[in-house]
Amino acid sequence: MENPEQKARKAIDEMLRQAGWVIQDVARVNLGAARGVAIREFPLKPGYGFADYLLYIDGATAGVIEAKKEGATLTGVEIQTRRYSEGLPERLPAHVRPLPLCYQSTGTETRFTCGLDPEPRSRRVFSLQRPETLAAWIVPNSGRGDRPYAPPAG
Repeated sequence: MENPEQKARKAIDEMLRQAGWVIQDVARVNLGAARGVAIREFPLKPGYGFADYLLYIDGATAGVIEAKKEGATLTGVEIQTRRYSEGLPERLPAHVRPLPLCYQSTGTETRFTCGLDPEPRSRRVFSLQRPETLAAWIVPNSGRGDRPYAPPAG
């Protein structure tokens, strides 16, 4: 019998697939499999734990997803995903550090925090964004240093 968080992960897996992500286990990673790759149970730097999903876009890390059981208050989870976004091992390529794309999800409710926003805050979303949508946001901001967020044209 699956626990409530496993049930949430099944729903999140389906949401990722519907949005065009390829889901992989950390033991078998192929970043060339698709533009967007979500890696399950990814170990972060010591003291930071494991991200339920680490999101790669075009071969570099871009964000995290934290899964919680249905009924959990997701606004409180924003702090946890922010911490995960700061725990990426230095040896891994990243578009921007800390990772700016942070999702909190129960599989039935999902919130998104975009660290590229001038004032990042958690917002309810109805689905996960497609890798190409997130790439349009993040790639122009790769290596942005102290430059402010520039939203995509159009």
